[in-house]
Amino acid sequence: MYSIANTYTAKIEIKKSTFLAFLCPYEDFENLLKNVKQEHPKAVHFVYAYRYLNDLNQIIEDKSDDGEPKGTSGMPSLNVLRGFDLINVAVIVVRYFGGIKLGTGGLVRAYSDAVNEVICNSILIPFEIKKHIQIIIELKNLRRFEHFLNTHALNFKREFNNEKVILKFDLNEEEEQKFENFCQNFAPFEIEKKIL
Repeated sequence: MYSIANTYTAKIEIKKSTFLAFLCPYEDFENLLKNVKQEHPKAVHFVYAYRYLNDLNQIIEDKSDDGEPKGTSGMPSLNVLRGFDLINVAVIVVRYFGGIKLGTGGLVRAYSDAVNEVICNSILIPFEIKKHIQIIIELKNLRRFEHFLNTHALNFKREFNNEKVILKFDLNEEEEQKFENFCQNFAPFEIEKKIL
């Protein structure tokens, strides 16, 4: 399976209709859809499809034809995501109607081509299941934890709460083992750890 870390765009034109495709991480989908609708008020359709892994490691999928004939846009878009074995991603295709009807087969090809185009313009990264970790540490230990996370190229978020710091990050199995080894440098009461 593969995923993406950033949002990508592509544009194709078919018989005077313009198709703008936006591929984004699933967590950005709702905001992106809202922004795209505001930025393209004259567009006639906002078709989407997405696939993501839920907390039970089940693949959840959905799609919308957004007014296009049933099965001509959302499903073809979803099928392209499946074909590339993408997970935790969403695609939105904005259509500006050019005055020439494409027919059922034409619409299926157009939406499939738009999604293929944006995926081919994207950087796909191998997907791996990671645990969501949250730890609470004393402020005095923050630099050591940040050094560990940065050294292992792990993205993290931090929140300050009085004399404590909350760190949130994701770890695969190998990273989790390294993190457990690192944590042995601290007394058990110094780290409050939760798997989210």
